[in-house]
Amino acid sequence: MIDWTLLRSFLATVDYGSLSAAATATGTTQPTLSRHIRELESVVGTPLFHRSVRGLEPTEAALALVDDARLMGQAAEALALKAQGKGETLRGTVRITASVVVSNLILPPIVADLRQAEPLIQIELVASDTAQNLLRRDADIALRMFDPTQNALIARKLGDTPLGLYATTDYLNRRGRPQTLTDLLTHDVIGFDRAEDIIKGYAAHGFAVTRNQFPVRTDDQMVCWHLLLAGAGIGFAQDLLAGARPQLERLHLGMRLPALPVWLVMHEEVRSNARIRRVADFLTTALMARLKP
Repeated sequence: MIDWTLLRSFLATVDYGSLSAAATATGTTQPTLSRHIRELESVVGTPLFHRSVRGLEPTEAALALVDDARLMGQAAEALALKAQGKGETLRGTVRITASVVVSNLILPPIVADLRQAEPLIQIELVASDTAQNLLRRDADIALRMFDPTQNALIARKLGDTPLGLYATTDYLNRRGRPQTLTDLLTHDVIGFDRAEDIIKGYAAHGFAVTRNQFPVRTDDQMVCWHLLLAGAGIGFAQDLLAGARPQLERLHLGMRLPALPVWLVMHEEVRSNARIRRVADFLTTALMARLKP
């Protein structure tokens, strides 16, 4: 019999091409992965990887194992999900994933209230703008700002969080208050470095701009937020967050900005787990009270 742990490390190394990248993806250490690969090579009796300029490349023997290993992994994950779904006590760990902004600025007071209400439930919070795979149990509950499409997931839309244009009162007193979208072109707008969402938004309103239009640029949403609060320029922010900051003023320039949907998502196999269901219900109530229906 082959230990599934060894196969999981093997698949991660195949998928990511290096021990360091695989270790980061699986949340383990590079020495542990290396040991797992050596143990698996001992079991199958043949080398599974060779080094190249591109990293670790699987041998023909390794490639012959990949499909069967993936099938075994899917079966193991399905079994674990079903077993997890049978939990009936309000004790243990629940892993939540949400965007970096939501994790930093919206969830902390909610998690604090949850800990008071359910002190036996421990919370792991994964702040990531990359969608975690609930089918692989990367998380128990996900808060997402897009409509989930994966099968075997249950999703509930909790509401919308509109976006607005904001700047600090100090910045506007210093630079003046734009009255039209054309005026916005003469102001310091906090933009994205590589993402093109804001450039496309300008284009939709008839303004062809490049990234050089934005004197301060970053793709990190939390950095955007802190630059906005520091008065570095005009920025885009959720009304839910910016409306609670007295130093920020909302600009009404007629720019059509989308409202971000907020979905709570979990795997259908774990919804019968008492502690996960309790956390999901708590998050639902708290977020719906804050969001627009």
